[in-house]
Amino acid sequence: MISKTSKFVAELLGTMVLVLMGCGSAVIAGVGLLGISFAFGLSVVAMAYAIGHISGCHINPAISIAMVAAGRMKIGEAVRYIIAQIIGAIIGAGILYVIFTNHPGAVMGPWALGSNGWGTGYLDAYNTTAAFVAEFIFTFIFLMVILGSTSTKNINGGFAGLAIGFSLVLIHIVGIKVTGVSVNPARSIGPAIFAQGEALSQLWLFIVAPVLGGITAAFTYNLLMETPEQAK
Repeated sequence: MISKTSKFVAELLGTMVLVLMGCGSAVIAGVGLLGISFAFGLSVVAMAYAIGHISGCHINPAISIAMVAAGRMKIGEAVRYIIAQIIGAIIGAGILYVIFTNHPGAVMGPWALGSNGWGTGYLDAYNTTAAFVAEFIFTFIFLMVILGSTSTKNINGGFAGLAIGFSLVLIHIVGIKVTGVSVNPARSIGPAIFAQGEALSQLWLFIVAPVLGGITAAFTYNLLMETPEQAK
């Protein structure tokens, strides 16, 4: 049986890698929007096969909360996962901060380190309504893929990591100019803590919208496709 500590560490490390590699692709690599989209998706694919057998590779509070709503996870375990995810995201963003600020001419802008945001000065300057709707809907879609691909009724479950990772790539390709794409409160919290300013003041949206989108997906999936599975 896998211990609580092992699951905690797995979620911490997985979220750290997601933030470091995903946000790092935007801050360090200069690979463009398509490259950033694939960096986030491939990070999820890599971690799914690295730690999926240990913790399920949530690496996202919206996923853990949705799993509780779907009847697949106990609340106490979800709380431990979320704490680990937030710590991991902060560590990942901290590593990125150290690397970035030690580059000649580095300047911490208002949405530094790949922070999520919206409005004037952020990418295509979409407003609050567009940002909230995008984060809600994209998280809903993301969780529908996750719930379906990880269902015990899915005979292709071994490919869940690929389905989940590539769905995140797709979501980024469509939504990255709106908010930078969060669909993951931890992914937003880490960079915002170091960026401060607008990134921190706008953080609420990247917590509320993904959580609501995830919960809605959980109820929708159970209502339309299956009864709640036994929580582990």
